[in-house]
Order: sequence, then structure tokens, then C-alpha cells
Amino acid sequence: MVQAYILIQTDVGKAAEVAREVGAIKGVTMAEDVTGPYDVIVRAEARNVDELGKLVVSKVQNLDGITRTLTCPVVHI
Repeated sequence: MVQAYILIQTDVGKAAEVAREVGAIKGVTMAEDVTGPYDVIVRAEARNVDELGKLVVSKVQNLDGITRTLTCPVVHI
């Protein structure tokens, strides 16, 4: 299982809506709108890195109101 945080920048005024929409995507375990350089922080999981990439590119980045994403895989030691 691969887990990652996805940091999302949105259009002005869209953070809460994007957080709700992203939170409904299968594989997303948490989505919250926050303050700071990013507007939404998401925790997601997938079976492998390829599936995680597909989740981000085909589902998250296609939502209206998202301007940029940064995916940060969780490192398990």
C-alpha cells in the first residue's frame, strides 16, 4: 500500500468545494481546506505508485478549480 499527501492550490474561493469533491474520490482518506501556500491537503492511498499517479492525474487534477498539485509520498521506514 502506498500513501501520499496531495497538496492542492485552487482558484480563489474554491477551496471548500474542491475539498468536498476530492474527499468523495475512491482512494482519498482525508481532504481538508487549509490556510497557507496550499488551499487543500489530501491524504490518499493506492495499491502501488502507478495507481497513485493515475488517481492524481485522472481524478484529482481533472476537477474544476484546481490550479496546481504537489504529491508527497509517505515514506515508511
